[in-house]
Amino acid sequence: MPIVFAPLNIELRIVRVLVDDKTKKHLESLGVTVNGNIKVLSSSGGSVVCFVKDGKIALDSNLSTKIFVA
Repeated sequence: MPIVFAPLNIELRIVRVLVDDKTKKHLESLGVTVNGNIKVLSSSGGSVVCFVKDGKIALDSNLSTKIFVA
């Protein structure tokens, strides 16, 4: 499921990231990698705030529909 529909405060595994190579490299540098763990802290209007590794990141509605978790 896309991360925008994920439940809050539950540790999830990233299974797919459907973005171009440049964006994928940037996300990987932030810790958003396939088989990595991510936790949704809040979701509002398609935007999502997530906890990845040791920090928080904010994803806009465009990116939050292209990151799939299980």
